[in-house]
Amino acid sequence: MIERLNQYIPALESMKKYPKELYILGNKELLTRPKVSIVGTRRPSGYTKQFTYSLAKALAKRGVCVVSGVAMGVDAIAHQGAGSHNTIAVVANSLDIRYPAVNRSLISSIETDGLMISQFPATFKATPWSFVVRNELVVALGDVLIVTQADEASGSMRSVEFALKMGKEIFVLPHHLDESRGTNMLLEKGLAQPIYNLETFADKYGVVPKNDGIERDEFFYFCQTSPTFDEAIAKFNTRVYEAELEGLITIDNGLVRLA
Repeated sequence: MIERLNQYIPALESMKKYPKELYILGNKELLTRPKVSIVGTRRPSGYTKQFTYSLAKALAKRGVCVVSGVAMGVDAIAHQGAGSHNTIAVVANSLDIRYPAVNRSLISSIETDGLMISQFPATFKATPWSFVVRNELVVALGDVLIVTQADEASGSMRSVEFALKMGKEIFVLPHHLDESRGTNMLLEKGLAQPIYNLETFADKYGVVPKNDGIERDEFFYFCQTSPTFDEAIAKFNTRVYEAELEGLITIDNGLVRLA
C-alpha cells in the first residue's frame, strides 16, 4: 500500500531543499541500509550491461542496497543485478503509475520485495522537470554515485552535477577512448575514480562474504560466444526469454548476442 513517509532521512539534507513529501511502496527498512546509487545511459553497450549487473550483484551480496531510477538501460540492469529485495527505485511519477511500461514487471517485483519512492502525489505523470527531481533524490540517497556509462550531454551527467554539489565520491567503469565520453571526461578532469576490480570496490561498502569471490554470471559469458538460440535454451531455459524482454540480448538469424 502506498504511504506517505514520515521518517526523517539525514542523507536528504544534502539536497538543495529537503523534500516536502515522500511517498513509498514496499520495504522502508531498506532506507536504513548502506546504499550506493548507480546510474547511466538508456542504451548501454554489452560491456556496460555485463559489469553493471555484476557490480550491483556484488554490492547486494555484501548487504548494500542499490539505488537507481528504474529507467531503461543501466537503471533497470542495476536493479536486476541487485535483486528486487536489495534495491530502491526512485521514480519521476506517482507510485500509482508504473512507468516506463517496458519495466512494469521489474517495478512490480520491487513494489513487492524492495522499495519504490517518489516525491509526487497520486495521478502525477512524469515530466521533463520531474526527472531532474528524481535524479537529485537518487544521488542523495546513495553514499556514493556510480556512473557506468554516459555521454557528455545526458541526464546521467546532471546526476554527476548533483553529486559534486553534495560532495559525494563518484566512480565510473573504465571505457575505450571513443566510448562513454561523459565518464571518460570525468576521469580526465579528476572528478571520478575508476573501478578496476568489482570485488575490491564492493568490499569497501558492505560486509565481505565468507566465500571467496562473487558469483560469475555464466549467462553473460555464454552469450559473448554468440551461441545458437537452441543452445541457449538448452543451457539456460527461460533466462533467455527474460533477457530478451529486458533488452539484454538480441536474437538474430538463430544466434544469441549481447545487445
